[in-house]
Amino acid sequence: MRSWARAVAVSVALTTISCTPTEPAVARVSASTAAPAGPAAPAVARLPRIVFLGDSLTAGYGLDIEQSVPSLVQKRLDAEGYKYEVVNAGVSGDTSAGGLRRLDWSLDGDVRVLVLELGANDGLRGLPVADMKKNLKTIIAAAKMRRIDVLLTGMEAPPNYGQAYTSEFRRAFRDLAGEEHVAFMPFYLYEVAGIPTLNIADGMHPNPAGARIVEANLWQALKPLLDKQGR
Repeated sequence: MRSWARAVAVSVALTTISCTPTEPAVARVSASTAAPAGPAAPAVARLPRIVFLGDSLTAGYGLDIEQSVPSLVQKRLDAEGYKYEVVNAGVSGDTSAGGLRRLDWSLDGDVRVLVLELGANDGLRGLPVADMKKNLKTIIAAAKMRRIDVLLTGMEAPPNYGQAYTSEFRRAFRDLAGEEHVAFMPFYLYEVAGIPTLNIADGMHPNPAGARIVEANLWQALKPLLDKQGR
């Protein structure tokens, strides 16, 4: 995988993550239609769920809901015949601690896979890496207790806290994935960070084209989990 230096180059723009307005905590991104008038139709069994637990990058800040990465994943699932309902549990500005606090109700229902995209705001605020890792570890452990497969996505910290902090921050995600034996996407914004044509005006959040690249890269890590479970 190519160097992540491009991600560090956009560290100034990264400060916008923690300043974005709060998004709805949970949004179903699968399509639904209104029932026609007349006798009530038989109840339809709910599909197993894939939950994206994250911050503004998951919520799709600056995008229409159908352009967000979770929505794009839902479209790919439908097109390829995978029977899952994607849940967008992204909240702008959220930290790993915030994600942990809302974990229980985020995992409501028959959740089979958790895509864990948290930590960027911990890095922006210079919060202790050990605390972030502990929070993410607790989230992963809770998911595994429910027999939920986890896909952990990594993030970069801005360089203004020093090389030691940014190295420790990056390493925490990789170490955690290895320790917990979970699927891992080393950098959520790989091939998107630092490229103006792939981000909205704030220079950090992906635009529709950037979101499609994120989704395509994420799919490579997600698909094996789905194939393991069966369609």
